[in-house]
Amino acid sequence: MAFNELRAITTFTKAAELGSLRQAAVAQGITPQAASQALTQLEAHLGVRLFHRTTRRLSLTEEGERFLGAAAPGLQALQRALHGARQGRDVIAGPLRITATRSLMLPVLWPVLEEYCARYPDVEPDVQLDDRIGDWVADRVDVGFRAGTPPGEGLIARHLMPLQLIVCAAPAYIARHGAPRSIDELAQHRCSGFRHPSTGKAMPWEFLVGDEIVGRDVASIFMTNDVELEANAVIAGHCIGQLVGVTAAPLIRSGQLVPLLTELVCAHLGLYLYYGSRVAQPARVRAFIDLVVERVVGNPAWVVSPQELAAAARRRR
Repeated sequence: MAFNELRAITTFTKAAELGSLRQAAVAQGITPQAASQALTQLEAHLGVRLFHRTTRRLSLTEEGERFLGAAAPGLQALQRALHGARQGRDVIAGPLRITATRSLMLPVLWPVLEEYCARYPDVEPDVQLDDRIGDWVADRVDVGFRAGTPPGEGLIARHLMPLQLIVCAAPAYIARHGAPRSIDELAQHRCSGFRHPSTGKAMPWEFLVGDEIVGRDVASIFMTNDVELEANAVIAGHCIGQLVGVTAAPLIRSGQLVPLLTELVCAHLGLYLYYGSRVAQPARVRAFIDLVVERVVGNPAWVVSPQELAAAARRRR
């Protein structure tokens, strides 16, 4: 049904209810001229006269009574559906579809989701952990999280925090093998490698050299596509690894790992929250986005400050 037909039927039923086309116009927030035009168009479309009209009186014709009896129930059902949809927009309940990378969801986003579920127990999270970039529309995602660069066009992205790349080693590894003092010296060490989730290719290590990001292919003696497994290999002293700050920060602060080549740490990548629209968001989606921004943006727990890196380097020396 075209929008003008719906408006005309609404005008007709309201006029029949109030007995006045002018009052029907006021009730709908339109001019009397617009109401009269809508009714005239409806009669022309149906090919029947719906009202007997004079300057003072308005009464249904026989065809108008039959049409009202047929149209009113359907219109009322539609109005109930519209009211229910608007009300549902403001109720914090129902399914919440989230997609995120496994390595970031567990340490960073799980505490936020746990707090959110405690606040809003009627929400039903549906969380898909996948390191590959999926189809946002086909997967019917409400909120997504992506590590690296912002998602493509058609999505609204919010930068949550930088993702540092920090070369780390366990104290036991340094005691046995020493520590590299330059990028070139990495060739003399046992290094880990990380396979890109989508391509399966080994990702280069990246460094901030001056104002430029420099990538280096580093020979690896331990390769994986799982961030946690790579961190475990580094903690065990099996190898040196370049770990993302989210993983490295708590391990450096606990003394399990030592940051190396600290003057070359880069943070050109980021963690992004993305969604499809700023308008017409259900309250459950808006509440989750607001809580994520409140808890994650500016949170120092997942970023190693320059002061911490410098202090760690001094302790090692």
